[in-house]
Amino acid sequence: MKLRLGMIGGGSGAFIGAVHRIAARIDDKYELVCGAFSSDAEKSKASGLLLGIPESRAYGSYVELIEKEKQLPENERAQVISIVTPNHVHFAPTKMALENGFHVVLDKPMTFSLAEALELEKVVATSGKLFCLTHTYTGYPMVKEARQFVASGKLGKVRKVYVEYPQGWLSQFTEATGNKQATWRTDPKQSGIAGAMGDIGTHAFNLLEYVSGLQVTKLCADINIVVEGRKLDDDGAVLLKLSNGASGVLMATQIAAGEENNVKIRVYGEHGGLEWQQCDANTLQVKWLDKPTEIWRTGAGYTSSFAQHNTRTPPGHPEGYLEAFANLYRNFAECVDGGLEGRQPSPESMDYPGITEGVRGMAFIEHVIESGKSEQKWIDLKI
Repeated sequence: MKLRLGMIGGGSGAFIGAVHRIAARIDDKYELVCGAFSSDAEKSKASGLLLGIPESRAYGSYVELIEKEKQLPENERAQVISIVTPNHVHFAPTKMALENGFHVVLDKPMTFSLAEALELEKVVATSGKLFCLTHTYTGYPMVKEARQFVASGKLGKVRKVYVEYPQGWLSQFTEATGNKQATWRTDPKQSGIAGAMGDIGTHAFNLLEYVSGLQVTKLCADINIVVEGRKLDDDGAVLLKLSNGASGVLMATQIAAGEENNVKIRVYGEHGGLEWQQCDANTLQVKWLDKPTEIWRTGAGYTSSFAQHNTRTPPGHPEGYLEAFANLYRNFAECVDGGLEGRQPSPESMDYPGITEGVRGMAFIEHVIESGKSEQKWIDLKI
């Protein structure tokens, strides 16, 4: 049986809502049954009709959705709520959904502030419901392979990590043109205290901690507003200290003209290193101190069970962003199904970002902005 999915946000003209819906459909694990697709009740209902949602379940607000869905018979109501709103409308609907018995998939960053994240952590713990945060890049098969490779100890002790996320789409004052995606991401009232560091810096931070298996303990940030008139950072670089004593460098910018979304990570240990980048997502380079570089590929029989679990196509067939997104949805569905059926999901299915990653992401945002504004540059990342 498919899980019954509801969606908050993601109506007509919203980029990420369509991505979530595609990801949820790829493995036939979900059926979209209801939604509150806009803060405008009429737009929400219109979007619902376009998506084939019955008029009675295309709600005018997230409050109406949660209250009315809860009143439906257990075998009809939504089981999972996907929340794909701007940052300032993450906390309240997530909290309400969890407290009313719904599992939640939430777009990142998790909340508007660290205080909200810490409160949400308590809600998840007491709700008994599952929570997934869509840090997409952890869904790629070769990112999972990289994590397993580092954990195996083959590289030796990790010494250095570089992670970068360059974009160029905000190289000009795009928010003044009416671009919806630019407008809310550069508005402190909707995005929070960070721009680029919140939008894509959190992805880089999460990827670094996921692949390396380490946590950032200290950071020193240079944060910039490059485009005149912009209210939030559009460029930055961060020096990092990691929990095993290693050091790292993180770069996130949205003013690198000509760049698209080539997320990239390099991890170096005592005996060698590895490199993955999104523009060649099926490839993991493994580099050795004393022998030739190896090229590892998605779909090959020599990859780990975690990579194979998240691979759909034969070797040589590109698997990309939508499939990575779908892996998060599929793994989450398998865990929800496990709970419904009274069985323990596999470790591979349980490998998706959750509340811990969300809290750490919000801590990263607040500490990066604090360091960027301070003359005392090195600060402890406390959480």
